[in-house]
Amino acid sequence: MSITIKSDKEIELMRQAGKILAEVHRLLEKEVVPGVSTWEIDRKAAEIIRGFGCKASFLGYNGYPASICISVNDVVIHGIPSKQRILKEGDIVSLDAGVIHKGYQSDAARTVPCGKISAEAEKLIRVTRESFFEGIKFARGGNHLFEISGAVEDHVTAGGFTVVREYVGHGIGREMHEDPQIPHYHMKKRGIKLIPGMTICVEPMVNAGRCDIECLDDGWTIVTQDHSLSAHYENTILITEGDPEILSM
Repeated sequence: MSITIKSDKEIELMRQAGKILAEVHRLLEKEVVPGVSTWEIDRKAAEIIRGFGCKASFLGYNGYPASICISVNDVVIHGIPSKQRILKEGDIVSLDAGVIHKGYQSDAARTVPCGKISAEAEKLIRVTRESFFEGIKFARGGNHLFEISGAVEDHVTAGGFTVVREYVGHGIGREMHEDPQIPHYHMKKRGIKLIPGMTICVEPMVNAGRCDIECLDDGWTIVTQDHSLSAHYENTILITEGDPEILSM
């Protein structure tokens, strides 16, 4: 797969998809309360996405069984919603969702608190979000891709946390995962030059403990090996000559 530069028409459709996804997240964050199951949140997500006339990007993707990923506490990504997974006070909950609008995709993730959370958890969520914004300061036409990567890791490390290395950001458009891949850690090379019209997802996954992860027996759920907390923050962005446009906020 090669990198695609989007036309004005394609960008407008992705802009529309991003606005819808931002609203999906706004509504879903209200559902994260003690006593609710992750299955119920997924059911609500499916209802909301259909209500916007969109399809859920994740449903059926490589066999994934739900409309969104819901990852709680030490689950890094790809948590499968379950009737048995009941949220409790103090949990942190990563909501990763995507929509398909008129053939174009948008992808975004947020980690949100369930009730009152610990100071460490608050800091983890904050630093993860901040690292995204530190990274995209370099997401400008003429800069190089891995400048984003290094800036993300620098901020995470300064905060006392670690970046997951096995999973990375990606290009996006008609397909949810397109070229290029975007690490969130320093690389030896500078990477490709960024070109206006590229649409990409930057999505740091940050652990409170070590960066090591493992996959559970379901083949999807990725957890921290040391069972430390993990947070995730992602947006779909458009590369321009100047500051990037965040399409999913």
